[in-house]
Amino acid sequence: MASEPAPISFARGAPSLDIVDVDGLRAAAARAFANDPAGTTAYGTSIGYRPLRAWIAEKHGVAPEQVLVTNGSMQADAFLFEVLVEEGDVVIVEKPTYDRTLLSLRSRGADLRPIDLLEDGIDVGGVEALIAEGAKPRLAHLIPNFQNPAGYTLSEPKRRALLALAAEHGITLFEDDPYVELRFSGEPLPTMLSLDEADKVVYASSFSKTVCPGIRVGYLVGPEKLIARIAKLATNTYISPNMVAQSIVNEFCRGGAFETSIATVKAALGERASALCAALRRELPEARFVEPEGGYFLWVELPEGTDGDALFTAAAERGVQIVKGTDFLLEGGENACRLAYSGVSVPQIEEGVGRLAGAYRSISVAA
Repeated sequence: MASEPAPISFARGAPSLDIVDVDGLRAAAARAFANDPAGTTAYGTSIGYRPLRAWIAEKHGVAPEQVLVTNGSMQADAFLFEVLVEEGDVVIVEKPTYDRTLLSLRSRGADLRPIDLLEDGIDVGGVEALIAEGAKPRLAHLIPNFQNPAGYTLSEPKRRALLALAAEHGITLFEDDPYVELRFSGEPLPTMLSLDEADKVVYASSFSKTVCPGIRVGYLVGPEKLIARIAKLATNTYISPNMVAQSIVNEFCRGGAFETSIATVKAALGERASALCAALRRELPEARFVEPEGGYFLWVELPEGTDGDALFTAAAERGVQIVKGTDFLLEGGENACRLAYSGVSVPQIEEGVGRLAGAYRSISVAA
C-alpha cells in the first residue's frame, strides 16, 4: 500500500522553526527575569510594558504616549475598530485583503468598499472616485508593505496621495504594517506615519512576524488622544497584556538580537520566494504573479474559469495546503490562491509546486 505524501503547507504565514532565533529568545527571557523580575511578572497596565513602549516610540520618532503595546496586532486592530468604526460607517479596504480584517469589520456592521489593489498598491483613482460619488469614508485599511495576501507594496507617490486625501476629507488611514521589516530586495519606503502632518494615520505592527509567531506582541501608534481612548478600552478588556512576552521582546530588541534575527529571516525568505517563483514558472506557466520584494506571500492567478474549490481539494489530496483567493475578497477570486513561502524549505517548495501543478492539470482535464 502506497504511503501518503508528506504534507507541505503553503497556507500559514509564519516562519519555520529553523529561522527563529530560539537561542536569542532564551537569552532574552533570562535577562528579562534577571533585570526586571517585578515588571516582568506583574499585571502592569493596559499601555503595555513601559520599556518596550519606549523602544517602539523611539523607533518611530514619537512620544511614548502615542504607543500602545498589545497581545498581537490583531488585538490592536480589534481595539481600533471598536473605538473608530460604528455600524454603517464607510470603510475602504483593499481588494483583495487579509481575511481576518474583513471578518472583523463585517462583524461591526461596517459598509465595506473594496478598492482594486494594483501592483504598486491600492488604486488611488478608485478612492478618489468613491469620494466623488458622495461616500464619506471613516477609515481606510491599508497593508502597505508586502501586502497579505498579494505581496504587493504601496508606492511612495501613492502613500503621499492617500495622506493628502485623508487630510482633505477627514479619513483615518490605518497603516497595518506587520511585514515592514521583511524586505529582502529593493529599497525601503517611508511609512505614512512618518510622512503624516495632519494626525490622520494610525500605525500597527507586530513582533509575531519578526521575532516568532508565539510571542504574540503587537502595537499601535497614533494620536495621543486616540491611544488614550484605546488604552481605556484595553483596561476594561484585560487589565494588561502579556507582560512576560513583552519584557522578553524588550530584551530581545535592546540586546541586538532583533537585527540579527531579521537578517536571518530575510535571507531565508528571499531564497524561498525566488525558489517559489522559479518553480511556478517551470511547473505551472499558466500562473500569473508578481515576484515579491519582501514578506511571506505570493498571490497567484490562474486562467479565468479555474475552479478554486476544485483546485483546493485536488491539492489537498496530494498533501498540499493552499488558501483560496475567495477568502480574501467579498466577491470574486475563484481563479486565485495565496501561497505562503515563509514556513517551507526550498526542497519542499519545489516538491509542493510540482504537486500543485499536478492538481491543476487534474482539474483542467476534468473540466
